[in-house]
Amino acid sequence: MDDSHTTGQPDETYARDEGRQVALPASLSALRQKLNQKARNEPKFRFYALYDRLYRPDVLWTAWRLVRANGGAAGVDGQSIADVEAQPGGPEALVEQLHEELRAKRYHPQPVRRVWIPKARGKLRPLGIPTVRDRVVQSAALLILEPIFEADFEDCSHGFRPQRSAHGALAQVRANLEQGRLAVFDADLAGYFDSIPHDKLLRCVEARVSDRSVLRLVRQWLTAPVEETTDGRRQPPTKPTAGTPQGGVISPLLANVYLHWLDRAFYRPSGPAGFANAALVRYADDFVVMAKWLGPRLLAWVEERLEGQMGLRLNREKTRQVDLRRVGATVDFLGYTFRLERVSPWRRRVTMRPSRKALAHEREVLRTKIGPAQCFLPLPTLVAGLNRHLQGWANYFAFGDSERALRAINSFVRERLTRHLQRKSQRRHRPPAGETWYRHLANQGLVYLRPARPPAPS
Repeated sequence: MDDSHTTGQPDETYARDEGRQVALPASLSALRQKLNQKARNEPKFRFYALYDRLYRPDVLWTAWRLVRANGGAAGVDGQSIADVEAQPGGPEALVEQLHEELRAKRYHPQPVRRVWIPKARGKLRPLGIPTVRDRVVQSAALLILEPIFEADFEDCSHGFRPQRSAHGALAQVRANLEQGRLAVFDADLAGYFDSIPHDKLLRCVEARVSDRSVLRLVRQWLTAPVEETTDGRRQPPTKPTAGTPQGGVISPLLANVYLHWLDRAFYRPSGPAGFANAALVRYADDFVVMAKWLGPRLLAWVEERLEGQMGLRLNREKTRQVDLRRVGATVDFLGYTFRLERVSPWRRRVTMRPSRKALAHEREVLRTKIGPAQCFLPLPTLVAGLNRHLQGWANYFAFGDSERALRAINSFVRERLTRHLQRKSQRRHRPPAGETWYRHLANQGLVYLRPARPPAPS
């Protein structure tokens, strides 16, 4: 595992690695492949020499490029990505400073800035924003640790992983339902990211990493003080005793590392996959358990594993048991609704459509994009912006049995645009003679959404 270290900024010979938006240097891509292969070949091996890889210049430079590409707000120091680029020496100075601090083991993370973002039903979710410099170091750690843990993760896990997506999870849910696993335990973990026990999480990391310097970094990120501002006043920092802040670059990996032990136990011969022929599909902390029936032993196993052994808590208000064989029964997962529909007197099939909640949210967004605030916007500019948004929405929601939902969104957009154009001018706006509104808006460049091919199960 001896790797030559590059010096200075890496050269421009890049290798595409795992579909990332930022290309990786060939040297880093090769290192990640070595780490992954070592982890796959030796499932019980604990990596003891990782820290010096973390502050390699090619790793830190790639980490900076990833942070820059992802954007994001400033942390407690108020320094934004633009500020880093404008400072004397620019990103080169930041990368060099971090390289020296890490090499000399003088690096210490700054506090995390907490903000609250709105959720459904007026609720708020805490988001922890590390400083830009801390995000760079966390990205460097992610580049080194990710290929090691990727070797262990189960196929049922889809969230925040290279070459995996929510579409793969949805396809896997549909495939399991089509195989007759129509009894579904739709689980909801209460405040998962904020409730992961630090001691148990660190033991999960230590199962693969014995490098004390890397473990010390992870511990420092988990226990970094949290600061927030209330009514314009900065509150005294608090030190978390559990959880990993949403908004931290390393947090999704750590969240997957912890729940991996649920996945792994589930698919042991003694787990539900063995004794109940059950299947688990998980996207980060959202997961469903599917079986032909939900017996007491299966339900007790899930609750005991999560609450008794892992120290997590199920949200009883949102956790549901559903049997899709019952008339009208549905399961919502990752923005889609699954149900068993009769297509003939002799046959029923599993359908997968955008959920009512997803469609209602999209209509709310469209109302803000086609409203009085856009009255002075030229029509080509308005249509171009709408097309970008609609195509992005359809990239996710055009799969499955989505034709009816896409027609509803097309109709909603057409009606909103028609009223917008009629309000915009003192003279009533009409299409040219012999041209329908549908054709008129299409001639103005409006894109109408079409269903996509269904995703293949992972």
